[in-house]
Amino acid sequence: MTDKKINTNQTAAPAAKDKPAVSASKNSAPNATKAAPAAAKQKKSGSKTGWVAIALVLALGGGLYYHGHQQGLQQQQQVAALQQQIATMKAAMQADQQQTISMVNDELNTAQQKVEQGISQQQKSIDSIQTAIADLKGQEPNDWLLAEADYLVKMAGRKLWLEHDVTSATLLLEAADHRIAELNDPSLKGLRQAMSNDITALKSVTVVDRDGIVLRLNSLENSIDSLPLANAILAKAEPQQNPTVSQSVNDWKNNLMTSLKNFSENFITYRKRDGSVVPLLSPQQDFYLQQNITNKLETAIAAVYRDQGQVYRDSIATAIKWSQQYYDLSSPKTQSFIAGLQQLEQQNVAVDYPAKLQSQALITQLVNQVLRNKMTAISEPVEAKTTQAAPKNVAPAVKKAVEKPIKQATATENTATKNKAAVTYTTKEETK
Repeated sequence: MTDKKINTNQTAAPAAKDKPAVSASKNSAPNATKAAPAAAKQKKSGSKTGWVAIALVLALGGGLYYHGHQQGLQQQQQVAALQQQIATMKAAMQADQQQTISMVNDELNTAQQKVEQGISQQQKSIDSIQTAIADLKGQEPNDWLLAEADYLVKMAGRKLWLEHDVTSATLLLEAADHRIAELNDPSLKGLRQAMSNDITALKSVTVVDRDGIVLRLNSLENSIDSLPLANAILAKAEPQQNPTVSQSVNDWKNNLMTSLKNFSENFITYRKRDGSVVPLLSPQQDFYLQQNITNKLETAIAAVYRDQGQVYRDSIATAIKWSQQYYDLSSPKTQSFIAGLQQLEQQNVAVDYPAKLQSQALITQLVNQVLRNKMTAISEPVEAKTTQAAPKNVAPAVKKAVEKPIKQATATENTATKNKAAVTYTTKEETK
């Protein structure tokens, strides 16, 4: 390109010489001729610099490509090595799994054999126990009557001490005595005597009509709202003696004073009273009075079911006192209310129950001797037959043997995956 430009300039020079008239007529022709060689020199130097830059860029690109190619080969080799390692580990894991599975199968077969042996032995033991129970039923069927009597006596104790139901406890003891009588065993005479004593003691217990007392208290409680209040209560006046006129003439002075006093009392009466005056109750105080008496009756109702005789009597006595103090005693309703409370106050709600039943300890001891000793005698030969080594618990060992190679293979595979990802990321960065 530079040579062509030079030849063009040389060709243009003779052309200029051939036309002197044209160049002479223009003043700017000499200046243009001088600037042409300078521009040609600048273009020549710029083209050389461009070629050098292009050569440097090509050389740098070739070096980077070679370097990246070498790095890619190394990374491929590393990936191939990791894949080979993963394949080796998978093969080892499969071999371990096969070995573990075979070991587990062997242990399971052994355990299954032992379990089957134990089941067969237990079946034999169950058959022997059933045979012994059948023999026991056939030999002494009356022992079940004794066990039933023991149960009835225990139920009688629960009814007596937990529910305070004397009637049900008495009926249960009579049913237990009937079971003992069916045994027709003279050796149980002491037990029957103890049951008779318990039945007599329960029948002598005073039966309290708790429901009747509670219903009566509820009826009186509902009638509190209709009771009339009393008027203001004044203190009692002192008794006064009315003087009389004597028949003696000598007492004329005293008789005159007595007559004047009697005459003055018709105009002004003065009486002296000792004590405090109780005023009328306001409507709010009347409401509080009703609530207080109601609470006392509720306390008495609770005391009936708890056998608290003193609390019962104190509550009713307080209710009677407040009724006499604040209600109109001349009213038939008030009189009936107070009379009902006084009648209920005489009721005895506290009952002395027997501390224990004599027959309960005797029949429990008898059951222990007759029934439990026989069952122990039956179970001894059965236990001797079934006492053998328990089957080995293979579940933890099997679980451990299976989980160990799986955890190792999983950890190795995770490590290889991380390394492969790191190599791939490095290759991408270097390519960029």
